[in-house]
Amino acid sequence: MSRFSETVVAAVTGHMNGDHPEDNLLIARAFGRPGATASTMVGLNEEAGIWRVTDADGEQDLAVAWPSGPISERPEIRREVVVLYKTACERLGVTPREEHKPAAEHSHGTPLPQDGAADSEAEDKAFSKVIRETSWSDHSDSEGAGFMDDIMHGRASRQDYIDLVAQHFFMYEALEVAAEQLTADPAFADFHPAALVRKSALESDLAYLIGDDWRERISAVPATEAYATRIREIAAENWLPGIVAHHYTRYLGDLSGGQMIAKLVAKQHDLADAGIEFYNFTELGSIPAFKNTYRAGLDRLGVSMDDAERKRFLEEVRIAYGFNTAVFVDLSRQKATA
Repeated sequence: MSRFSETVVAAVTGHMNGDHPEDNLLIARAFGRPGATASTMVGLNEEAGIWRVTDADGEQDLAVAWPSGPISERPEIRREVVVLYKTACERLGVTPREEHKPAAEHSHGTPLPQDGAADSEAEDKAFSKVIRETSWSDHSDSEGAGFMDDIMHGRASRQDYIDLVAQHFFMYEALEVAAEQLTADPAFADFHPAALVRKSALESDLAYLIGDDWRERISAVPATEAYATRIREIAAENWLPGIVAHHYTRYLGDLSGGQMIAKLVAKQHDLADAGIEFYNFTELGSIPAFKNTYRAGLDRLGVSMDDAERKRFLEEVRIAYGFNTAVFVDLSRQKATA
C-alpha cells in the first residue's frame, strides 16, 4: 500500500490531468510508449508515478520509476515529476517550459518576501506562480481537512456530500453577486465568463439530492456564514482584486481537484449528471485552456498593482483558504453532533 493518502494522490493526479495533460503525454512517449496518443496520470506510490496510456495496442498502465529513487514526502512528488518532464523533453527534443526550474528555485513552500526586499528573481516571477507558491501550505490544509479527507477516501456518506453541496450554495450565492463587479469592468471581465457561473447548477443539484423544498432544509455552518460575509465586505469595498482573490481560490479549485471529487462522489453514490452538475464545465470548453487564460489574467493583474496591493491580495487568498478549511471543520463538528 502506498504511504501517500488518497487525498494526496487525487490532488497530484488532478493537477497533472487538469493543468499539464501535455506533460503526461510527453512522459508516456519518452518512457516506453513512443506511439502514445493519450496519457492520464492515475496514481503514484513511493516507487513510481502511474499513467494510463493509449496507443495502437490499446490502453495499458505505465509505471515510471522516480528518477531519484523511492520517495516518502509530498514535496518530493513534485520534484520527481518535474525531473521526469524535463528528461522526457530532452529525450524527445522538446524545449521545456521555463516554469520547470529545479525544486530549490521553485518551491511551493517558499513565501514571497514581505518586507519589500524581494530579489530580482522574485520580482520577475509571474504573479500566478507567486500566488500558488505563497498559498500552497494553505491549499494543502484544505485538502487534508478531515471532512474532505473522508470524501476523498470514500468514507463519507451521501448526506455528507449533500451537506457540502449546501455550503457551496451559500458560498457561491455571495461570490457570484460579487463577481458581477468583475463582468462589469472590461479589465476583469475575462475572469468570469457566463459558463463559469455555478449557482444554477447548485440549485439543480440540491433539488435532485434533497427535493423541491431544499431551500427550507439547508443552512450555513458558522464558517460558511463568515466566509460569505467576508466576500460581501470585499465587494462592498469595490476592491476588484480582492474579489478575484476569492474567485481564484474557488473556481480554480473546482476546475482542478474538484473534477476528481466529482468522479469519486459519482462512483460512490451512483450519480450520473444530476447531483454533480456543479462540477460540469462542458460549456466552458477546454479546461486547461481556460486555466491558462485565467493565469495570464492574474499575471496582468499582478503587474497592475503596487507592492502593497499585491501583498494584500496574497493575504486575501490565504484568508479565503482559511475560511475553506474552517468550513470543513464545522461540517465535521456538525456531523459529530447529529
